[in-house]
Amino acid sequence: MSKSKSKRSKEARVEEALIVLLVEDEESFVEALSLGLAHEGFKVVVARDGAEALEVFAESNPDLILLDMMLPKMSGLDVCRTIRNQSSVPIIMVTAKGEEIDTVVALEVGADDYVTKPYRMRELVARMRAVLRRSPGDDDADLDVGEELTELGGIRLEPETRRAFVRGDEVHLRRKEFELLRVLMGNPGRVLTRDVLIDRVWGSDYVGDTKTLDVHIKRLRTQIEEEPHSPKLITTIRGVGYRFDGT
Repeated sequence: MSKSKSKRSKEARVEEALIVLLVEDEESFVEALSLGLAHEGFKVVVARDGAEALEVFAESNPDLILLDMMLPKMSGLDVCRTIRNQSSVPIIMVTAKGEEIDTVVALEVGADDYVTKPYRMRELVARMRAVLRRSPGDDDADLDVGEELTELGGIRLEPETRRAFVRGDEVHLRRKEFELLRVLMGNPGRVLTRDVLIDRVWGSDYVGDTKTLDVHIKRLRTQIEEEPHSPKLITTIRGVGYRFDGT
């Protein structure tokens, strides 16, 4: 299924239950989550391994995917990477407690958020609703990126078409990366705190931690910096946030 495949309109989504694809191989979690999410008004479809997840995804066109990291046949990371190449559907990765490196990798391959086991149903549902609120109804239609062209520090942004050029060459940024860069470039020389950046890019209802922001900054640097490990454009202000220093 391609990104251009038509989705249900926002009006239709309001009238019908949102579809959640639950990818989980532990039967106890499947049963508990299916009941809990159904009680919250979601329609749940289930896949119990990575290969089945891709099949069910293509068949059900879900509004959100709840994806376990450790799966038979195909890992959650590979499933996430495959789906993200086809669709911008929100994906929340489920990881085992303490596997910090896995959560970072999950965000790098395109997951929108993550939760760690064990988790409370209330927390999970809050994160799901937050991700759904942040997700556009159809592609980037309601993404507020402004209309003015921005050019600074060898970087050129075209908000209307969401295109970015670095030292004359086009680079392909993900939605959050583009918006994050736009906010930073719109405030050159000004230190923007992590909270401000999260509010502007992820929304004030974001309930995760700042690791998501840091991962996106790291990924953004690999796209725009000449030496990502010694950045000159996006500077870290330790304990505070980030600053765009391009002139």
